[in-house]
Amino acid sequence: MDGTTLETMRSRLRGPVIGPEDQGYDQARTVYNAMIDKKPGAVVTCHDTADVMAAVDFVRENGLTVAVRGGGHSGPGLCLADDAVTLDLSPMRGVRVDPATQTAQADGGAQLGDLDHASHAFGLATPAGIMSTTGVGGLTLGGGHGYLTRKYGLTADNLVSADVVLADGTFVPANASEHADLFWALRGGGGNFGIVTSFDFELHPVDTVGAGITVWPLERFHDVMRWYREFLPQAPDDLYGFFASLTVPPAPPFPEEIHGQKMCGVVWSSTADPAALEDTLAAVAEPGAPAFHFTSPMPYPALQSMFDELLPTGLQWYWRGDFFDEITDEAVDVHAAFAENLPTGLSTMHLYPVDGAAGRVPPDDTAWSYRDARWSGVIAGIDPDPANAEALREWAVGYWEALHPHSMGGAYVNFIGAGESQDRVKATYRGHYDRLSEVKRVYDPHNLFHANQNIEPAPPH
Repeated sequence: MDGTTLETMRSRLRGPVIGPEDQGYDQARTVYNAMIDKKPGAVVTCHDTADVMAAVDFVRENGLTVAVRGGGHSGPGLCLADDAVTLDLSPMRGVRVDPATQTAQADGGAQLGDLDHASHAFGLATPAGIMSTTGVGGLTLGGGHGYLTRKYGLTADNLVSADVVLADGTFVPANASEHADLFWALRGGGGNFGIVTSFDFELHPVDTVGAGITVWPLERFHDVMRWYREFLPQAPDDLYGFFASLTVPPAPPFPEEIHGQKMCGVVWSSTADPAALEDTLAAVAEPGAPAFHFTSPMPYPALQSMFDELLPTGLQWYWRGDFFDEITDEAVDVHAAFAENLPTGLSTMHLYPVDGAAGRVPPDDTAWSYRDARWSGVIAGIDPDPANAEALREWAVGYWEALHPHSMGGAYVNFIGAGESQDRVKATYRGHYDRLSEVKRVYDPHNLFHANQNIEPAPPH
């Protein structure tokens, strides 16, 4: 990427093109995970779809490599690549809600907080993650799960249409009636097929939810996890609760006497009557008295942003994941052992429920291929200190290697970590991989969009 190429690119685009010698370059290449230190040849800040189309044309015509940044939350840093051109969609954050049709249109660079804020004004929401700073685009294209998943399905299940810039620079809509094969692939197939500049979502009546946190001392770990694995799948779809191994943060609502202690817990959410959550959770005493138990009505956007300050941009992250259809006694033993050895105060393990409404979608309706899973698990080594990066990775990989034999074999594509093999991608898509490869052949036959968990195009027929 020489100076002449940069200047030519600048003349073609409305948004700034930031090169390695430009002021603001280091800021432009900063992403959520501070463990990522990649140096792109240029960062193109796209202000609109026209910028995206022009940038894709320029990259293709000049034989350059491209990566795409939405919210920048990619754990392995797939939104950047050394010497490549990053198309940064972060200026494109608009959201428009139509209360009459109960739909929302979110631009490709929008974050979950943008979508939640706009839809909450109308008492509406769609399932999407657990942090407001996550990008809508990457979450949706990977499938997307969150507090509303047991009630209303995956984020991708609520996608009704998408505007897509293809590898040849053209623009197409993708929905049930137009480019239906592409629409199928976008719902779980990641960023392999084009750059989505706009997402249209179905919304649901969600306003104030019942929120809760329960934590138990580690000596109750086995009893709590065994209780949880039976309790939650039998609960109504309105109730959601993700299991966590954690170090109690030194902040409200936790009392000072348990700050800094390693514990296990569940973060709850209910779309039923918020005032009834305490009665619904009367069973939390069954595996042993909690060290702390809290429930409260809460506006949905407040729940979505509850962990933002605890996990800001700039931390070191290394994560790996897997799907589970059961939590075996042997898996409980693995979880308990690694919970005792959390390497840092922010490191954690989460089991996110993906049953309920998400599990009732026919398996071939979308690219997401684990409708028979009950939990999407992630192991995350997290710390602010770069000196701890290798320790985070070793703990997460060791944990994953011990737990993986008790999994279903594949993972939520957004939880595949840095350095994992292509076999992991194929395991994630199971029998859908060949179909996805055919869709890739049609829409990106030369694999221009390969800075992702890549699905290689099928050979020409």
